[in-house]
Amino acid sequence: MDSTTTDRFDTSRFEASRNRLASLAYRLLGSAADAEDAVQDAFLHWQAADRQRIKVPEAWLTKVVTNLCLDRLRSARARRERTAGAWLPEPLLDGDPMLGPADSFEQRESVSLAVLTLMERLSPLERAVYVMREAFSYSHAEIAEILDITESASQQHLHRARRRITAARRGGGEVDPAAARRVVEEFLAAASSGRTERLVALLTDDATAISDVAGLAEKLLRYDTPQRIAAVVRAGFKPTPAKRRLAGGTPAIHYALVNGAPAILFVIGDQVIGAVTFDITGGKIATVRGIAAPTRLVRLTEAWRQHGPDTPLISQW
Repeated sequence: MDSTTTDRFDTSRFEASRNRLASLAYRLLGSAADAEDAVQDAFLHWQAADRQRIKVPEAWLTKVVTNLCLDRLRSARARRERTAGAWLPEPLLDGDPMLGPADSFEQRESVSLAVLTLMERLSPLERAVYVMREAFSYSHAEIAEILDITESASQQHLHRARRRITAARRGGGEVDPAAARRVVEEFLAAASSGRTERLVALLTDDATAISDVAGLAEKLLRYDTPQRIAAVVRAGFKPTPAKRRLAGGTPAIHYALVNGAPAILFVIGDQVIGAVTFDITGGKIATVRGIAAPTRLVRLTEAWRQHGPDTPLISQW
């Protein structure tokens, strides 16, 4: 086999692992853009390596991507961004290969916006162990080899990660899709009509709302009472000429699933200009996230453009 054929063969081996590596990196970083960068860096490492000496390419690539992600999580820049109160996970439209694997509840939950946010409370090693064990079912022996730690250390990191996430998690189990859609449609109807009392009734007593203010503010805005959330939602959902000018037109509002959770998308043409996602527990809304920063919607918009046409909940907002 000549060098050109060998390079082509080795490139195809890497490409066969790309989606899995991107899924791993996305769970570790919470950003699709950063995950893509990490995978591309891993490809450069793969090209530069003596590939004849790599016995198990999948394990080697997993280790490289994991360590690249840990380097990013430990960097001064990442610490500044993630502690400044302006960080949110990047939302992905259901069906995006970066969300896989998704066969078990644990795998699907590990990529939810709720758990991706909670993982910010973990140390980089705890986060890595949690993701590899819960989402990819690696054994503690395999995790220890990838992270250069002992098996007992891997077990301890997993125990601490599970304890911290369980303590902070709100609700449990999966929500019936049809029931979730009904709650979201009721929320949208109440928000659009100005019925703030109905909005309050749809929220849990400890509901939280978070907005990235379209990336225009240094910090996220947070609201922590149903009454305050209802007032803010009502004001935000009331269309005005100024809002339409700022949006660049009159959006349609579509129902969608984002990271496995119900969401509504504001769409102009084929461009998603905003997403509102919901965490639902006990038939009520526990968390509302408003995401409109263009940098957080790039990959979601790309996926939406491949999305089949559907009937919007509101055709002209």
